[in-house]
Amino acid sequence: MDVYTTEEQQVEAIKKWWRDNGKAVVIGAVVGLGALYGWRYFQSQQVESKEQASQQYEQTLNSIERGDGTALSQLEGHEGYQALAALNLAKKQVEQGELDSARKQLQTAQQAVNDDVLYGLVTTRLARVNAELGQYDAALSELDKVTASSWTAKVQEIRGDILLRQGDSEAARDAYTASLEAGASPTVTMKLDNLSQ
Repeated sequence: MDVYTTEEQQVEAIKKWWRDNGKAVVIGAVVGLGALYGWRYFQSQQVESKEQASQQYEQTLNSIERGDGTALSQLEGHEGYQALAALNLAKKQVEQGELDSARKQLQTAQQAVNDDVLYGLVTTRLARVNAELGQYDAALSELDKVTASSWTAKVQEIRGDILLRQGDSEAARDAYTASLEAGASPTVTMKLDNLSQ
């Protein structure tokens, strides 16, 4: 604004500015407040949805502990929780000697998972169950699906265990060595030392 000599000129300049810019200021304020309210509403809905999924997960785990394997359907649309619940159910089934049922649960969880870490966990457990069922080729094939570098050491250890069960101690030694190269593990070192004896 220019320097005005009287108050009347200042008032007149403010009125003119308001006529020229008033609608834009009001619209900007309404849009800004609406966006702020909308964002807060969206965030509260997200938190509420996550809390509900968490509660459903807890209820599902309790149902699984009581022996209700059909409880997983409560977690439809929550793939992460559904996969975790399937892992718990599969663990319970393995403990009860129901390896075929455990394999089916793990296969279902494997298909539903999007996260690399959780995918690696599900897939390595599936490989172990296949190995327990004597399906070594299927177990090794499952291990090939785990591509995340964070799983390399564990995958190679399990590969070594499976190859050793098949009687291929040389290939098992190579797998254990690859596991140690990916990350130090006293268990793998012990397994490798046992092969050297």
